[in-house]
Amino acid sequence: MLRKKTNGVAKGSRAGSLLSSLAAKTLDRRQFLTTSGVAVGGLAALSLTSGRVEAATPATGGGEVVVKKSVCTHCSVGCTVEAEVQNGVWTGQEPGWDSPFNLGAHCAKGASVREHAHGERRLKSPMKMVNGQWQKISWDTAINEIGDKMLEIREQSGPDSVYWLGSAKFNNEQAYLYRKFAAYWGTNNVDHQARICHSTTVAGVANTWGYGAMTNSYNDIHKSKAIFIIGGNPAEAHPVSLLHVLKAKEENNAPLIVCDPRFTRTAAHADEFVRFRPGSDVALVWGILWHIFENGWEDKEFIRTRVYGMEDIREEVKRWNPEEVERVTGAPGAQLERVARTLANNRPGTVIWCMGGTQHTNGNNNTRAYCVLQLALGNMGVAGGGTNIFRGHDNVQGATDLGVLADTLPGYYGLSAGSWAHWARVWEEDLDYLKGRFAVWDKDGKSRAMMNEKGIPVSRWIDGVLEAKENLEQPDNTRAMVLWGHAPNSQTRMPEMKEAMEKLDLLVVVDPFPTVSAVLHDRKEGAYLLPTTTQFETYGSVTASNRSLQWREKVVEPLFDSKVDHEIMKLFADKFGFTDRMFRNIAIDGDEPSIEDITREFNRGMWTIGYTGQSPERLKKHMKYQHHFDKTTLRAVGGPCDGDFYGLPWPSWGTPEMNHPGTANLYDMSLPVSEGGLTFRARFGVEHNGQNILADGVYSKNSEIKDGYPEFTMQMLMDLGWDGDLTAEERASIEAVAGASTNWKTDLSGGIQRVAIKHECAPFGNAKARAIVWNFPDPVPLHREPLYTNRRDLVADYPTYEDKTFWRVPTLYESIQKNDFSKEFPIILTSGRLVEYEGGGDETRSNPWLAELQQDMFIEVNPRDANNLNIRDGNDVWVSGPEGARIKVKAMVTERVGEGVAFMPFHFGGHYQGKDLRDKYPKGADPIVLGESTNTVQTYGYDSVTQMQETKATLCAIMPA
Repeated sequence: MLRKKTNGVAKGSRAGSLLSSLAAKTLDRRQFLTTSGVAVGGLAALSLTSGRVEAATPATGGGEVVVKKSVCTHCSVGCTVEAEVQNGVWTGQEPGWDSPFNLGAHCAKGASVREHAHGERRLKSPMKMVNGQWQKISWDTAINEIGDKMLEIREQSGPDSVYWLGSAKFNNEQAYLYRKFAAYWGTNNVDHQARICHSTTVAGVANTWGYGAMTNSYNDIHKSKAIFIIGGNPAEAHPVSLLHVLKAKEENNAPLIVCDPRFTRTAAHADEFVRFRPGSDVALVWGILWHIFENGWEDKEFIRTRVYGMEDIREEVKRWNPEEVERVTGAPGAQLERVARTLANNRPGTVIWCMGGTQHTNGNNNTRAYCVLQLALGNMGVAGGGTNIFRGHDNVQGATDLGVLADTLPGYYGLSAGSWAHWARVWEEDLDYLKGRFAVWDKDGKSRAMMNEKGIPVSRWIDGVLEAKENLEQPDNTRAMVLWGHAPNSQTRMPEMKEAMEKLDLLVVVDPFPTVSAVLHDRKEGAYLLPTTTQFETYGSVTASNRSLQWREKVVEPLFDSKVDHEIMKLFADKFGFTDRMFRNIAIDGDEPSIEDITREFNRGMWTIGYTGQSPERLKKHMKYQHHFDKTTLRAVGGPCDGDFYGLPWPSWGTPEMNHPGTANLYDMSLPVSEGGLTFRARFGVEHNGQNILADGVYSKNSEIKDGYPEFTMQMLMDLGWDGDLTAEERASIEAVAGASTNWKTDLSGGIQRVAIKHECAPFGNAKARAIVWNFPDPVPLHREPLYTNRRDLVADYPTYEDKTFWRVPTLYESIQKNDFSKEFPIILTSGRLVEYEGGGDETRSNPWLAELQQDMFIEVNPRDANNLNIRDGNDVWVSGPEGARIKVKAMVTERVGEGVAFMPFHFGGHYQGKDLRDKYPKGADPIVLGESTNTVQTYGYDSVTQMQETKATLCAIMPA
C-alpha cells in the first residue's frame, strides 16, 4: 500500500530510501501510470508514445535498431511486446500495436518488462551455500555436485525421492522437455504452478465437456450480451483483458455482473455487484439457477440434445431457495432473482472466473457449478458465450498442456500403459528401457509400478518430506527438491515449508532471481542457486489463456552467467547419462537443444488436444502478419494466413500440412470441423446407467453423421467404409500401432483425424456434456463448508469430506473441521492479486518502476472491524492464524471488504513472522520490496480431486502491533 505523500514521494515506507537510489527518478503512482500510459485503476495502457520508461544506452553509439517481437511474461492475456534492440542492448519497448490481444496496450507490469531482462537484482552466477553463506561457484561444479548427490539419493531411496518442480514460466518447448526429462529420470514427482492456480478448473471443466481450458477467447467477449464474473478481478490480475470486457459493455450494452466477497476494481465497473461469503460459490450459483428453473428460463432444447444429467442438478437446486441461499451466502434472494433474470434476458452471456473460485477444498465443485449454469442457459458453443477462464501466468496454459504435471504425460494422455507406449513411439524409445527407469514398489505383498501412479502434487511436496515414511504411497520420503521457476511463498503452510526445506538432503533453486527459497530456511549447506535466463533471452512458443500459441523471438543474448532452461536440462541429462536417448531426434548446438526440433517432436505426439498443426513455421508466420487478423473473430482476412484463427488455438487438427485453422470457440457446431467447428467430446463412453450420453440429433455443420457418435478408431473408419480414404503410408502406420484398435489420439500418421475431418466429423466424437460427473467425490456439485469456518451452524448441514489418502499422501478434512476455531479466530481471511505485482513477486518486486508503486504488505480490514479492534489505517498489525503462525503487516481500513472479512495480497516475501530476511539474500540480489507472505498464516486445506490448496476461505485474528 502507498501511504501519505509529500512532494510526490511515499513516506514512512521501509523501502523508500532504497527506491530513491534504484529508480531513475522518483515518481508517485499517478505520475508513473501517466508516464507509462497506464490508466489509473489498473486498466490497460492506451499507448507508450506520450512518455516511456527511460531507454537504456547501447554499449557503443550508432548501429541499427532492430525490433524483436516477444510476449509479456506476466499474465496469460498474451500481450505482444515489441523490443527495440541496438548493438545487442534492449534499448526501448513498445506494446504490440498489431496484436489482436493487447491492441497496442500494456498494463503497469507489461510496460516495465524490459527491467527484468537487464535488472541488476537478478541472480548472476551459480551459488552454493557454505556455512550458511552464499558463495559463487562454476556451472561445472554446480552440475557435478548436484548430480552426484541426486544419483546417491536415487541409489539409496529410488528416483521418486528427487522432486522436479517445474514452471509456468517455461515456454512450451521447455515445458515439454522438462516432462520428458522427468520421464527419463524415472519419476512422476513433477508438477508446476497450475496445481495451485487452476487445477480444479482443468479437472472440473474437462470432466464436464471434454477439454479443461477456456472455451472462447478474450476477443470473443466482444460479442457477449451479458458478462458474469465470479472469483476474478481482471482489472488487476489481467488488466488488458478488461479492454475486451468493457468493449462488450459499451458497444452491446452488456450488463456486467461481478460476484465477489470484496468490492474490487473490477466490481467498480459492474452493473450489479453481489457480495457473498467466501467459500459459498456453489450455494450462490445454485441460488441463481433456482430462479432460472423456477421461471422456466433454462434452454430446454439445448439441454435435451446436448446435456446429460441436468435432472439430477435440478433436484439439488430445489433445496437452494432464496432463504437458504441468503443464510449460507449472505446474498439477498431478490438480488439473485435480478441476476438470474438479467442472464436469461441477455443471451449469449459469458462466465468468467479465476483463482477466487478455484483455490478451495471444494474447488472442483465450484468450477463445475459455473459450467452447469452455462449449460442450463444454452450459452455453450456460441460466440459471446462459453466459460472464459482467465489463467494466471504467461504460459501456465501451455505448461499444463505440455504435461508438467504429476498425473499426466504431454497432451493429457494420463499415465496408463497405453499412454506410455504412445510416447515411447513418439520418442522412438524402447518402452522397457523407460519402465526400467521407474521404481517398482512392493507394499503389502503387492507390486506397484510407480510409472503408472500419480506423483505427489506440488501443493503437498512438504508432506513428501515431513510425513512418516510408512504413511506415504511411495518407496521413501522426498529427499531432494528442485524448485525450477517457482515462488515458494505462493504456497500455503510456510512454517512447515521452512521445516521441510531444512530437512531435505538437497535443495536446488533454478531461477533468474533467488526467490524466497534462498532465505526462508536456516540451512548451512546442501543448497544451490542456478541462474536461468528470462524468457526474453530465449525463444519459442507460448500459449495464451484462449489456447492460441504465439512465437517469441529472442530479444537479447543471455545476461550475466545465466543459461537458458533447456540448456540446463541438457547438462543434467549429460550428468545422468541419457542425453543420447532423450535428444535422439533433437539437434543440439553446443549445449543448447534446438527449440524448433522440440516443437516438431510434440507436434508428432499431442493428437489428443490438437497441438499437432502448430509448426514453428506457421506460428512465426502468424506473428509476422498479426495485422491480418480480425480483432474480434481472430480470423485472418486475406494474406498468407487467410482463414486461420490467430495463434492456431488448439485443437489445430492433423499435421501442419493439413492447414487446419485452429478452433477459436470450442464446441461451436455452426462451423464445419475443418473450419474450426466442434462438438462436445465423447470422452466418457456412449452410455451411462443405460442412458445414451451421445448427442441427440445434433451435429456440427456439414457432418456426414447426422447424430451423436463415439470417438474415431480405425475400426470405426472400416465400419463406415471410410478407410479407403487412407493413404498407404497412413494405413501402415496405423497397423504398426494397434491395427483396427488404433484410435484418433494414438495414430502417429494423423490419418484417422484427416479422414474424420474430410467427412466433417470431430475426431473425438459427438457427445453430451456431463452435468453430473459420476467419477468424482460429489457427482452433483455440492456446497461444503470450508475446513476452517466460523459458521459452526452450517457444518452439520454441509460437512466436508472424511479424511483420506490420495495422490500418495494422507489428506485431512473432517478431523480439522470438527474443531471450532471461530472464537479465537473470528475473521474470514481471503487473498488475491495486485496490478503492480505478479505471482510470488520476486521479479516484480525487484523492478524499481513497480516497486515504487506498492511498497508495503498490507491487510484490508472493514471499518467496523477496525474500530472494534482499535486499529487505524496505516497501523502495523499482527495477523495470526489457527495453525500458530503470525505476520506483521500494515492495516488498510476500507469498505472494499465486508464486515468479518479481511484480504491480503499474495505477492510478498522476504519477511517471516516479523523478521526481515534481507541479509540472507545473495549480495545485490535481494528484491527492492520485501514483506510478509499471506501464506505464512494461510492454513491447511486441499481440493478433494486435484489437491488444490485452499487460500480463499480460512480464519484469522488481527490485533495492533
